[in-house]
Amino acid sequence: MPTDKNRATAAAILPLVGGPDNITSVAHCMTRLRIALRDRSLVRHEELKALPAVLGVVEDDTYQIVLGPGTVARVTPEFEALVAEARTQAAPAPAAAPATAPEPAAAPHLGVTAAELADRGTALKDARKARNATPFKLFLRRVANIFVPLIPALIGCGIIAGLNGMLTNLGWLPALVPALAAISSGFMSLIAVFVGHNTAKEFGGTPVLGGAVAAIIVFPGVAKIDAFGQHLSPGQGGVLGALAAALLAVQVEKWCRKRVPEALDVLVTPTLTVLVSGLVTLFGLMFLAGSVSTAIGTSATWLLSTGGALAGLVLGGLFLPLVMLGLHQALIPIHTTLIEQTGYTVLLPILAMAGAGQVGAAIAVYFRLPRNRSLRTTIKSALPAGFLGVGEPLIYGISLPLGRPFVTACVGGAAGGAFVGLFNQLGVGFGSTAIGPSGWALFPLLDGRAGMGATVAVYAGGLAVGYLTGFAATYFFGFTRQMLAELDTDPDPAAGTPAAGPAKQPVPA
Repeated sequence: MPTDKNRATAAAILPLVGGPDNITSVAHCMTRLRIALRDRSLVRHEELKALPAVLGVVEDDTYQIVLGPGTVARVTPEFEALVAEARTQAAPAPAAAPATAPEPAAAPHLGVTAAELADRGTALKDARKARNATPFKLFLRRVANIFVPLIPALIGCGIIAGLNGMLTNLGWLPALVPALAAISSGFMSLIAVFVGHNTAKEFGGTPVLGGAVAAIIVFPGVAKIDAFGQHLSPGQGGVLGALAAALLAVQVEKWCRKRVPEALDVLVTPTLTVLVSGLVTLFGLMFLAGSVSTAIGTSATWLLSTGGALAGLVLGGLFLPLVMLGLHQALIPIHTTLIEQTGYTVLLPILAMAGAGQVGAAIAVYFRLPRNRSLRTTIKSALPAGFLGVGEPLIYGISLPLGRPFVTACVGGAAGGAFVGLFNQLGVGFGSTAIGPSGWALFPLLDGRAGMGATVAVYAGGLAVGYLTGFAATYFFGFTRQMLAELDTDPDPAAGTPAAGPAKQPVPA
């Protein structure tokens, strides 16, 4: 039955994105089905967002459909299978959709329905996308593409590591502990190789050559090599060294492809790529990347141990704006470096407080607008995903288009971040053993030096503070009188608005 449900979801999505002939590639991350399209004008956005399983859509370099954690991993293979079947049968693509939703005219006032807010959210996303199309931010996006495919393994190994730690502390199943340690640590011991492989693939090189150069970093024999007057250590430089080594390998490979005769290319190009990049990695990049990695770990520890509350307030309060600017992608290698060094990233639980503030703000909007059934229905449909850390529907469908509730959501995130940061400063330091999940989904990945009980209690307390502060700030300061007068109304379905009636599926943003 679950497979039938997932296949039905995939089958419902396919015609709404222009059919199989409009699709050039399919992938997924933690929460989103990512589709590369030939012609985006064939997408029927409003019908797509009205599907029960769809939590929202994000238009970026790929068309991204938010399905939520777990669901997306099950729907994606069904979607790929449907696309392959349709192409095999040479079925004509529904290129001319008869009922493409018209673009709504710009309203001179605040919208009063969920669909109008969703349209405003879409416009804000488009504007953000245009602003984010700078070379630096596009580079950050490509760096994020290197690490996103690694997240499922990080999560799986992180949860197993947490289970192993619990068994060790309780003294249960001692014969199983070494096996779980091997399972949880194997991936992390070779993560540099995966980073090198993905880096070369993302930047146009041969993936296996990127992986081969990055593998030098974790090879035990590097301990016999002197660089800058000291012996190298296996793993020195970590993922940052692997990233730099693979980027260099891509450039060397491209240089060789242009200059080496075709008859010799298969022999000379791979050899020179690995040799040149490998020597530079051993006698330069490993030392430099190792110094940077050490500085990142030292700085994060110092920041939270000396100014934990203030640091948490700033990080928790600014994370949503960082997401809007696309700068949050720069944190992914930092998270991975911290996990590699200490077993967990201390930053992620603090940044997760931004989602708690967002949830609290959305609940306040729900209670402040008792007559707006359309908006309240959207909030009810998006809140479960929000509690699990999927914030796009609430951000782009509710708080950001409304304006002030987005600011008050950041206030909630700042309060929750300050709470978690304060306890870090008091000695209850902890973090997440993987990146990706947040909200309630982060509980199984928590680890810290103060014990699981204290760790879970502080994180839960931070979420509670974020919820309550986001709610209070939004309830009392999130609306002007004019906003309440315009928004707190019951849209008339007969007036031609795109709002859903009581019997229709809500339109999540």
